[in-house]
Amino acid sequence: MSILHKAFKPIGLLSVSIASAVVIVAAASSSSQAQVRVNSMSIGPRGGMGGGGMSMGGSMGGTSFRAEPRFQRFGNDSVVVTGDDGRPGRRPPGKRPPRHIVGPVIGTGLATVSPGPAGAGPRRPPVGSIYLPPPNELRYVKDEVLLEFAGRVSPQVSNAVALRNRLTRVESVYLPLTNTTMFRWKIPDGRSVPTVLNQLGRERGIAFRQPNFIYVTVQSQSGEAAEAKPEVKSEAQPEPAAGMTLQAAPEAAPEPKPAAAAAATLPQAAGDPAQYAIRKLHLGEAHNLANGDKVLVAVIDSGVDLGHPELQGAVAGSFDALEKPEKPHTHGTAIAGAIVAHARLMGAAPAARILAIRAFGTTGAGSDATTMAIIKGLKYATDQKARVINMSFAGPTDPGLGRHLAAVKANGAVLVAAAGNFGPKSGPQYPAADPNVIAVSATDTNDQIFKASNIGPHIAVTAPGVDILLPAPDNDYQLTSGTSFSAAYVSGVAALILQRAPELKPDGVRKILEQTAKDLGPKGKDPEYGAGLVDAYQAILAVQASGQGAPQPRMTAQ
Repeated sequence: MSILHKAFKPIGLLSVSIASAVVIVAAASSSSQAQVRVNSMSIGPRGGMGGGGMSMGGSMGGTSFRAEPRFQRFGNDSVVVTGDDGRPGRRPPGKRPPRHIVGPVIGTGLATVSPGPAGAGPRRPPVGSIYLPPPNELRYVKDEVLLEFAGRVSPQVSNAVALRNRLTRVESVYLPLTNTTMFRWKIPDGRSVPTVLNQLGRERGIAFRQPNFIYVTVQSQSGEAAEAKPEVKSEAQPEPAAGMTLQAAPEAAPEPKPAAAAAATLPQAAGDPAQYAIRKLHLGEAHNLANGDKVLVAVIDSGVDLGHPELQGAVAGSFDALEKPEKPHTHGTAIAGAIVAHARLMGAAPAARILAIRAFGTTGAGSDATTMAIIKGLKYATDQKARVINMSFAGPTDPGLGRHLAAVKANGAVLVAAAGNFGPKSGPQYPAADPNVIAVSATDTNDQIFKASNIGPHIAVTAPGVDILLPAPDNDYQLTSGTSFSAAYVSGVAALILQRAPELKPDGVRKILEQTAKDLGPKGKDPEYGAGLVDAYQAILAVQASGQGAPQPRMTAQ
């Protein structure tokens, strides 16, 4: 005030009063709806977007942010979540899945973090930014935090941060695509994750901090198979363990069925008669033109039975993000089989090559993974130059994972994910709802949407996912359902496209899949089927010899 007073002193008391009023109005504006643009960034207490840039929320005094940490909780109307009671949340009518994550504000941090628009490169997290989920989103490890630093970090720096904040280092990984180092740290003294993340606001060297979120594989038992035979439990699949706040399709995990195994013993040159997906996707016709030869497809999932006859010669490499031995799992083995099976069954791309990446550990009848394990899996996939990455799992909004998905896509990999099995009233699940990912819902033999399938405007295409005959560990077979297997089929079809057009970009692959799909449901793209049922044959026909992927006129498969 002293500067203003001196400036207006020659004018008199009236001018001083006017100057005071200006200061009062300015202060009121900054505490309510003030928007200040700095280098195309919009800064304001509501974290609104401005100029297409990233948004920063904060309280301003004069021309600078508050120096001390300040906690502010925003409304959760822009974040769709699922409650810890296991009941799926509702997606607001007419609203798309959120692309900008709004969370609490720390004085040195930012309220909003964006993974970047589809097709754009990754955005490095602004220094000091934080993401805390809404109070009813509990799908994260309760005694761990993830911290991301720009560039490489010396042990001296990381140890000092851990010591000051009473944390124990578990692991770290340098991520070249974003030039950041991610640390996973344990909270040994019982403090909550939100408490620790807020306390870390005083650490200036941390670029981004968030919980270590939990994801689950999306597989459910075939309803028809369950009704046909009483359930039989095997020693390899004990009762489900407690502790998960949300489970997709709570039925018991699928068991290898005698009927499915018997069907698979029939000698078939082009798959098994029970594989109706071959007919629906026109795979037989497509394989006369492409079979995925040498296209590398990464499967981030639970353990794969690498010795299964359906996968012989198809596994190019494997990686264990959990670094602990575990038996092969039904889910990971089935996903790999849907893509490359080539013995008694037929996958979507039987000559493709698989990277078996285990990020999911067994938890009773199911399996789960964390943000850290999945990001490590993505790094391995990109290091090995995978062209397609299949993600048949679902979980909460995760801005840290979102940035790395954007980086992987910008690096040239096609990302495919299962929509989820939480039902049509559930909010969008991630990574399927990420704009850089091709989201896939599931249909049955009558082209009807799978009753447990998630839906929404983010759905790109659909594929068969009900009563699917697939391999299981120990040379067995299983009849199972879920959007997981729909996504795997689409990953295989993407491999067929890339065999014919190796230089095609991820957006080009998506365009071909959508433009050649068979329209189902309401005319045009809709929340259940997206652009429609994938047609492998039409997709291959749409690929020009130049590899540009321009769609051709539709032809009818015989």
